[in-house]
This record gives sequence, structure tokens and C-alpha cells, in this order.
Amino acid sequence: MAVQKSKKSKSKRGHRRSHNYLRLPVLFFDKNINEYVLYHHVSKNYLINKKKNNNIR
Repeated sequence: MAVQKSKKSKSKRGHRRSHNYLRLPVLFFDKNINEYVLYHHVSKNYLINKKKNNNIR
């Protein structure tokens, strides 16, 4: 069995957990629909506007 020889220090534990957090999503402002959207996601307003006038790409 893999059992540690001695207790890990608080510092070592902190180093291990340093990348364990949630990041905020990256948003950009789409000028076609005047709204903030996530990259690689389609918003509902985009689809509605696209149906109304087909010149939006």
C-alpha cells in the first residue's frame, strides 16, 4: 500500500491546492446583438435577429 512516511506540512498542502479554484467565464461584447456573450456559444437574441434579417453572420 502507498502510505506516506510523515504528515504533509500546511505549506505543501497549499502548493498542491494552489490551482484548485473556479475561474470567471470570459465574456465579449457582440456588437451585432448589443450583448455580452460567451465564446463558442450562441445566444437566443442572435438567433432571433438572424431570423429577422438574414444579413447577420
